[in-house]
Amino acid sequence: MAQPAPEMKAVLDKLTELGAKPIGTQSVEETRKGPTPADAAMAVMKDKSIQPDATVAAVKTKDMMIPGAAGEIPIRIYTPEGTGPFPIVVYFHGGGWVIADIDTYDASARGIAAGAKAIVVSADYRHAPEHKFPAAHEDANAAYKWVVENSGSFNGDATKIALVGESAGGNLAANVAIAARDQKLTAPLAEVLVYPVAGKDMMTPSYVENANAMPLSKQAMEWFVSNVFTSKDQAADPRLDLINRTDLAGLPPTTIINAQIDPLRSEGEMLAEKMKAAGVTTQQKTYDGVTHEFFGMAAVVPQAKEATAMAVAALTKAFGN
Repeated sequence: MAQPAPEMKAVLDKLTELGAKPIGTQSVEETRKGPTPADAAMAVMKDKSIQPDATVAAVKTKDMMIPGAAGEIPIRIYTPEGTGPFPIVVYFHGGGWVIADIDTYDASARGIAAGAKAIVVSADYRHAPEHKFPAAHEDANAAYKWVVENSGSFNGDATKIALVGESAGGNLAANVAIAARDQKLTAPLAEVLVYPVAGKDMMTPSYVENANAMPLSKQAMEWFVSNVFTSKDQAADPRLDLINRTDLAGLPPTTIINAQIDPLRSEGEMLAEKMKAAGVTTQQKTYDGVTHEFFGMAAVVPQAKEATAMAVAALTKAFGN
């Protein structure tokens, strides 16, 4: 397994110091209460007296509830400085469809809003094991439809809409793009998938190499699967197993961002190749020396700043800004 770069290691060391236990070794309830990589990054910022970027700090937020597929779901609307109407990014957070929430992934959404000068709608969704697959996917589709239909109410321009997701949320974003294509909804102009869950094979090179990585290990992924699906056979569902789909043509320009020290690296790289083969304009980059969850750590991890810039460049190009 590769070694984390010094700045990444500082965050991982802080995560251990805060008392984080490996995912898959505790109950769902205990895991949800534990410290997150985002908490560790914020603690490093505090230790080193690092202030957030001024444009990031200037992003305003509004929390509200919207209709999901089976009841209301929370969203947070991030609005950058300026007059608008703004392009829109619908963002889905990670956490294996089991843990984490909008707050956990606040830094990612904020950074995208500031960088892309776009409104980011961070949409939550029902979590497993209380709500098994495909509850999260159904809520993600409902959130996208709501955003398109209600964009005017929050100064957004629905003719300029894109999707971003991290980890389990990267899988949701990809599925929303597929649903928009198949249901002939307003098409996203771009999608950015950050270390997306994209396959069912836990014996890929990156799974073998990073079986014991922090904060995401093979054991963690097995634990997520056991909580999300009613049976392991469901992992072969095309909504999960994106790399084995044969219908990837006609999707928007796609950016896939991966971390070197991450079990999900191989499937992200494979998905990029499959999308290119299907004729989708696709760019992919694996950032060395970083782990799963690095993306939202731009204030403390240089590779995260680079990855955010890559995502922002793809979005601004798509929006024509």
